[in-house]
Amino acid sequence: VHNSLLVRHRHTQPQSKAASTGARRKNLRGACRVNSASSTLPAHIALIDDVVTTGATVAEAALTLKRAGVQRVDVWCLARANR
Repeated sequence: VHNSLLVRHRHTQPQSKAASTGARRKNLRGACRVNSASSTLPAHIALIDDVVTTGATVAEAALTLKRAGVQRVDVWCLARANR
């Protein structure tokens, strides 16, 4: 478990304030980065989220990890909201 691998380095508005999926994606664009204190990244990471609504948050997190060199990112969620 790496609970500090991904960090939010830019303040964003709460996702609940964004009206659409596009607005949620734009709100989070570039907000995360991989913690530079982390040593080597694993090739496969599973992101765990409690509720996935539009998928914008996990998509941004996965994109950030892939750009940092992670080969595979899976998303595990407890619930999926039906919007």
